[in-house]
Amino acid sequence: MRLRSFLTGTDMRCFELAAAEYNIMAMETQKRKLKEQEESRDFFCVVSDAFRIFARGSSMVLGSAWAFASAILIIVVWGLTGSTFHYSHTWQLIINTGTTIVTFLMVFLIQNTQNRDAKAAHLKLDEVIRALKDARNELVDLEKLSDEDLTSLEKQFERVRKKAEQDGNNLAALSRANRAERASGGKGI
Repeated sequence: MRLRSFLTGTDMRCFELAAAEYNIMAMETQKRKLKEQEESRDFFCVVSDAFRIFARGSSMVLGSAWAFASAILIIVVWGLTGSTFHYSHTWQLIINTGTTIVTFLMVFLIQNTQNRDAKAAHLKLDEVIRALKDARNELVDLEKLSDEDLTSLEKQFERVRKKAEQDGNNLAALSRANRAERASGGKGI
């Protein structure tokens, strides 16, 4: 702003043109760098992203009531055509092969979806642990611990649970005694 007050009209127009030209060059440089990054992405990243998008879309479609109804319809049609094909081995092979292929592919789709959901749940829980004042931050990234460490932690939580139950039972007994005392009007029984 101060620079503008020192510049004359012609100087100001030259300055604005130079600034605009600089911005255009910067934008072109950024575009070129982005294009180079896209080109340099390795094949594995591209395939991984494509599979993630495909798996998410497939899980939405294949997890619907319409997909289930379609599967039932296919089985009914297959069953009804059995007499036409005299319940031959080929007729049986068609449904066996089809279901085997579908099951094989669905394993990967389901696993991908579960991995992503589990990762998202872990991240959300990690955020809750970090946000709570009295929470132990060591519990963040719990899924990365060894089996022995998890067993040790499980035993520790079991002890905490039993202690809480004992404290709760003691409180429940006191509460029952207080209610009984109030019911009797505070008089000794």
